[in-house]
Amino acid sequence: MIYKADQEINDSSYSDIVDNIKERLNVYGLADITVKEVSTSTLLGEKAEKLIMLEIAGATEEEVKDLIGKQGKFEANIGNQTVFIGGRNDITSVCTTATCSGIDPDRPCSRGEEGFVCGFRFAITLSPSAAQRQADITDKLDVVTSGSQKYLSQELTLYLDDTEVDSLKISSDLKGKAVTDIAVSGSGTGNSQKDAIDQTLKNMKKLQTVMKTGSFPVKLEIAKIDNISPTLGKEFINNSLFIGLIAALVVVLTLVISYRNLKIAIPIMINTLSETLIILGIASIIGWNLDLASIAGIIASIGTGVDDLIVITDEMLKKQTEVFINWKERIKRAFFIVLSAFFATAVAMIPLWSFGGGMLKGFAVTTLLGITAGVLITRPAFAHIMQKIIEE
Repeated sequence: MIYKADQEINDSSYSDIVDNIKERLNVYGLADITVKEVSTSTLLGEKAEKLIMLEIAGATEEEVKDLIGKQGKFEANIGNQTVFIGGRNDITSVCTTATCSGIDPDRPCSRGEEGFVCGFRFAITLSPSAAQRQADITDKLDVVTSGSQKYLSQELTLYLDDTEVDSLKISSDLKGKAVTDIAVSGSGTGNSQKDAIDQTLKNMKKLQTVMKTGSFPVKLEIAKIDNISPTLGKEFINNSLFIGLIAALVVVLTLVISYRNLKIAIPIMINTLSETLIILGIASIIGWNLDLASIAGIIASIGTGVDDLIVITDEMLKKQTEVFINWKERIKRAFFIVLSAFFATAVAMIPLWSFGGGMLKGFAVTTLLGITAGVLITRPAFAHIMQKIIEE
């Protein structure tokens, strides 16, 4: 998704927006996010337009539109006076656990004229300054009686992007008191009770996110959206597996021609496939979504791995005419070369992992996973296998 600001802003503000987008999506619970500043190309001296590019996996288009397409300005007002706004200056913590957030037991789901309606509630903690602001405003309000309950004469009204979310009655006990712990509520609707619950929890999650992160300095407009459907993703996986199989067969053929021995070529391929499986397994455990750059990193680590296996094989097959060198010395000499190559590659990848963004980071992560798994697991295993084969 490509976004642009609805008004001209400076470079510092763009950096703040990028940081806020990352934080907002992370708080919402989305992972594998790439957010970076880009600009349009210039022609005939035209001024380049600054844009923000967002790449994200595992989220729907509507979710991202709701989170990023709106400014996310949250306000809590009593009358015409603002009590607190979203962001850490006024709100120090927002509860997101089941113990203090979720469907409001005092407002369970019920059927209305337009379907089912459910209420939510979660706890927040105000900063001392925001709590004192609330105390100063409520101290001037009158106490009114409704049934057997006593409330203040005005309600606490919640607004998100200038749209009213909910209005909360204020207990008379809070008059003039600087209370930091308060509850925020809202609602959601749906055609069925399940849809209403899902929409209610979604509304709650969005409100919690905005209250935690605050609003953007300007409103962002969507300039372009590109979406890779699950169908294309499946086709991409199938093509990758097919090309990978062809590459493996070519490597096996090359090794058989080089060594003229199938017993040597097969262990190299088994070792390479095992290394690939390890990389994919670790990526699955840590929840790393594989993009094109990540797959390029896997290919790079496999290529490095095959090189290392050939070094080990050649060293162990080398005929020593002058001085007899035992198996341990041969393996030690081979692993000196392998470890040197590992550290050289790792030194090149670590800066990309730490400071790179987007495609650079994905390439660095999978490459580091592959070469580390190779040095710690597959290379030593291969050396032991080759020792047994040569002894036979």
